[in-house]
Amino acid sequence: MASAAAPAFHQSSLDSSSGGGAALNAPKPVSVKELLDSSTDSSTAIPTNYNTSSFLNEPAVSEPDDQESIPVIDFGLLTSPDPNQRSQAVQDLTKACEEWGFFLLVNHGVPESLMKETVEACDRFLNQTMEEKLKFAGRDVWEPIRFGTSIDIKVAANCFLWRDFLKLFVHPHFNAPTKPEGLSEVVQEYSKRTRQVVQELLRGISEGLGMERGFIEKAMNFESGFQLFAANLYPPCPQPELAMGIPAHADHGLLTILIQNGVDGLQIQHKGKWFSAKPIPNSLVVNTADQLDIFTNGKYKSIMHRAVVNSKSARMSIAVAHGPSLDTEVSPSPELMEKEGRPAVFKPMKYKEYMELQQTKPTPGVPCSELIRIRTP
Repeated sequence: MASAAAPAFHQSSLDSSSGGGAALNAPKPVSVKELLDSSTDSSTAIPTNYNTSSFLNEPAVSEPDDQESIPVIDFGLLTSPDPNQRSQAVQDLTKACEEWGFFLLVNHGVPESLMKETVEACDRFLNQTMEEKLKFAGRDVWEPIRFGTSIDIKVAANCFLWRDFLKLFVHPHFNAPTKPEGLSEVVQEYSKRTRQVVQELLRGISEGLGMERGFIEKAMNFESGFQLFAANLYPPCPQPELAMGIPAHADHGLLTILIQNGVDGLQIQHKGKWFSAKPIPNSLVVNTADQLDIFTNGKYKSIMHRAVVNSKSARMSIAVAHGPSLDTEVSPSPELMEKEGRPAVFKPMKYKEYMELQQTKPTPGVPCSELIRIRTP
């Protein structure tokens, strides 16, 4: 997607001076993209209801030292028929999950052309007319096709994020808009291919835990697991230091796979500091998420990450979250607890209920898993 110059805003028309975030709460909500397209003034100040700096107060990004970088896992070695190569790849995967919770996956078998087509197809959807996108607008998180703009942040109800999105439920039942042409087909193929990748990663993770290959798959009912496809558009922002694409959060599933359009914006937390995650070409960014954290009783922690914006180029990211089946009750694995010699640190909860908890009681900067953590006296 081509870069776009940072636009100007007509401040008086976009501010939520009435106290209700008028533009986004109107009967026909306006997306961030439409706010940009409608701007006519020479001012470069963003609307006040997009200024998150006063309450998020998230620390600045740090530069990693020479000894630290996001691990790279070679999927080809992980699936190799050579037992020595596979054993080494499993060890590398285990170390990445324990120490980082993020890794770059190369030689994964998902065609570069399919990755590019998926990003471009979602870009076309989010650049359609508002009339077309509003057919799928709504706040119900269980809508299988949902277009939205920003999210409400509970500690500042009138403040919005610099993001437009499309969310699709793609497994166990596939859902997608019929427009633009080709979107449904490419999303379905990409979702299928990433699911195959995640299935193999879960097998490698199971081996690394000292269990049989299908250990996590079976326990999480992965065959009927919930797969959520999310396309995020972050338009260029005149004051990126004040706005936020998505604040610090942890994902709700088992593993999440992310690709983007070549514009950086993902930042991850590692050892208490924030680092920019710069994927190498044609790699998949993979991170461990809450249900894996819970199932491994905290051994593989769900890592906080965020999306920042910039003033020069629109960023598009595609995140596909892979989780258990919605009716699976996830709790620390008894087998792993016995192996590790530790008591459970999380309460059991059905995956669907966990997702609803994450939506209704979010606290910026705090993983939802903290709400079900067992507190010791």
